Amino acid sequence: MAREAHRPDETGGLVRVPAGAVNLEGNLAIPDGAAGIVLFAHGSGSSRHSPRNRAVARTLQHEGLATLLIDLLTPDEEMVDDATGLLRFDIDLLAERLLGATDWIGKEPATHGLRVGYFGASTGAGAALVAAAQRPNAVRAVVSRGGRPDLAGSALSRVRVPTLLIVGGEDLPVIALNRDALDRLQSKKRLEIIPGATHLFEEPGALEEVARLAAEWFRQWLTQTGGLREAAGQRE
Repeated sequence: MAREAHRPDETGGLVRVPAGAVNLEGNLAIPDGAAGIVLFAHGSGSSRHSPRNRAVARTLQHEGLATLLIDLLTPDEEMVDDATGLLRFDIDLLAERLLGATDWIGKEPATHGLRVGYFGASTGAGAALVAAAQRPNAVRAVVSRGGRPDLAGSALSRVRVPTLLIVGGEDLPVIALNRDALDRLQSKKRLEIIPGATHLFEEPGALEEVARLAAEWFRQWLTQTGGLREAAGQRE
């Protein structure tokens, strides 16, 4: 049975997501017949209004995937972070918020039963990997864009979900961090380096390639047919 579309505008309707002791604001979009849902973990100093994440979310929606873009910090916390820059690197806190949002997705009637993936950018990728390591049965796939997987620390070796790392070809320090993370991951994994792209993927066509790769990965691991094909491959 197809789910009711939930997309009043290009980023989705406003929702308030309980995560521990706080409520987080987010935008939820559910295309008709959604095959899965992607929860976005934004990076350093960013928010659910990030034009890059919004652009990726639109592509995923066009591919039949629901999206939830949330602010991982409350407005008061964002004010503190703007002044100190500390909370954006509190990976345990951000991962805890992601897990709270994941639990909400599992309980909310509009999203209950949808397979969950994480799309993490910059420091948000570290939080996404920590959260995925803690909930291998709830999270089916992770995509990192220009991510800092090193911030996941020892959790990297406990990640069991398929993980795609996407890095710009000119983002040399981050390439090195991602190559090291690839070696430490014990799951299905892949590293994609986009030639000529810098950290924010602002070059012509770079962000579109990120969105294409992410959509391909999530459709492979979040859709029922993709999961069945993988299971068949494991039995052979």
